[in-house]
Amino acid sequence: MFRSRLTAALQKIISGKPSQDARDYLKNIAASDYTGKKILLVEDNELNREVAAEIIGMTGAEIEMAVNGKEAVDKVADHPNGYYDLVFMDVQMPIMNGYEAATAIRSLPKHKGELLPIVAMTANAFAEDVQAALNAGMDDHVAKPVDMEILTFVITKYIER
Repeated sequence: MFRSRLTAALQKIISGKPSQDARDYLKNIAASDYTGKKILLVEDNELNREVAAEIIGMTGAEIEMAVNGKEAVDKVADHPNGYYDLVFMDVQMPIMNGYEAATAIRSLPKHKGELLPIVAMTANAFAEDVQAALNAGMDDHVAKPVDMEILTFVITKYIER
């Protein structure tokens, strides 16, 4: 059972009023049209990667994937400035973790990683985890399980700037 469905069911029971269910949240994200935009999704867990790609892909954005931080750094380095519009970065990954990858992307030559928005997407959701992501050069933090309203807000915030 998804957290959003459970929350909606509990709200309905407690208040006696209908509330948004998971389908409504997915409609909100699907209402965005980011056709022509490229998002790099960095996630080592195959199931998490597939689910996130499917949900984010509902915006029309093209999703490219990396399975660890090193692969993400290489992908950003191998493409011209501005190729990616946004990066969602898991934190706990083999080979190179998300913090190391964000720091490496920020230090790429020719300003490749300076303006690229990097958002941590991780189960590490304490205040110190958010601060660690910011200290590593990430722009924002989204906790897993992902709240669709927050995800929609974050994508809009960085894609439309």
